Amino acid sequence: MMIRDTKTILFALILIAACILRPGEAGAENVLPGEIPFSLLMKTRAPISSVVIQKIHPHDPDAFTQGLIIMDGSLCESTGLLGRSTLACKDIATGKVLRQIQLPPEFFGEGIALFKNRIYLLTWQNETAWVYDAASLKEIRRIKYEGEGWGLASDGKSLLVSNGSPTIVFRDPESFTVRRKIHVRDGDRPVSRLNELEFVRGEIWANIYMEDIIARISPQTGRITGWIDLSALRSYLPANARVDVLNGIAYDEKKNRIFVTGKYWPHLFEIQLAH
Repeated sequence: MMIRDTKTILFALILIAACILRPGEAGAENVLPGEIPFSLLMKTRAPISSVVIQKIHPHDPDAFTQGLIIMDGSLCESTGLLGRSTLACKDIATGKVLRQIQLPPEFFGEGIALFKNRIYLLTWQNETAWVYDAASLKEIRRIKYEGEGWGLASDGKSLLVSNGSPTIVFRDPESFTVRRKIHVRDGDRPVSRLNELEFVRGEIWANIYMEDIIARISPQTGRITGWIDLSALRSYLPANARVDVLNGIAYDEKKNRIFVTGKYWPHLFEIQLAH
């Protein structure tokens, strides 16, 4: 098939670069049509925030990070890739694994959310959500759904699900039926590649796949209320580190702490927004 436009060329170059850096792992998650990388902030009228690093914690550089949550002061993380997908709870200060389970090799893990002492975990193309006891990580049940699973969060009432498109679906935690949907837009432009999700102080925060930015989204309307520029974090990563994309947001509501990281990043950053 002929390459007919600059967007297609740019995405092709990105995928080629990914193949060189991580052979066999390029295309681990589909890149859906959307804005050209790094153009989102150039076109927005929404406010753009930078961040202040509070602390830098260790993070497993072999973790293909998909989802992060804070539970009882510990960091729980899901990872992806076939045959390597895990769910683990870790000590934040040391990175030590406190408990961990591995998904069967045919399942590709994605985002996680905590709801009423249960951890929900999406899978990418297996159309299956896993439900675990939060304390023991013992499997409780599995739920079938249609389509891809990317990011997952909870607002305390519903589970919020992304699939890489501009749509976030609010699902019932028990039945997984769709309660409502919002379509994410920056002005009149749809914003796609919504990946990891977190509910932070009444807003939905979303990693934009392949970007060093986080979108702040109104859960009522889907409107982008602001952007967070995290590009400066890369200067704190080792020069020879074979890091992948920014992905992973966790909010500690009890202590008002925010954590971010990326796939194969050796650091977990504790951040606050600069004002």
